Amino acid sequence: DMHPATQDKIDQLCQKGDGYLNACAFDEALNAYQSAAALLPDPKPDWPQSTWLFTAIGETFFFKEKYLKALEYLKMAVTCPGGLGNPLIHLRLGQVHYELYDFDKSADELTRAYMGAGEDIFEEDDPKYLRFLKSRIVTK
Repeated sequence: DMHPATQDKIDQLCQKGDGYLNACAFDEALNAYQSAAALLPDPKPDWPQSTWLFTAIGETFFFKEKYLKALEYLKMAVTCPGGLGNPLIHLRLGQVHYELYDFDKSADELTRAYMGAGEDIFEEDDPKYLRFLKSRIVTK
């Protein structure tokens, strides 16, 4: 188990990071999330907290249009507890692959997001991702 003081510090930093992210203060959000990730005991990917921390870092890089860095963290998030099959992680991976012009991987990841959460998960993002997915999947 993680030491309660460490868990509290991680939670505080994540709340700070979420606040910054909601305010579009991406550098400050990254700083908070990465400080929290640094507190995770090794091996970091074994902790459930790493799943949402790596996702948050990946998302923040996505919003900053730093797609290769986003990909790095989102790929780590998928390997963490509950990461594989998490619709949000697959959505962001699909969007990152799209922006990197890897359309086959994008379609695969966006399909996973769609299967896991339906069209709703696309609502807050640029409609181009859902349009792209619909152009790639056959609906009857």
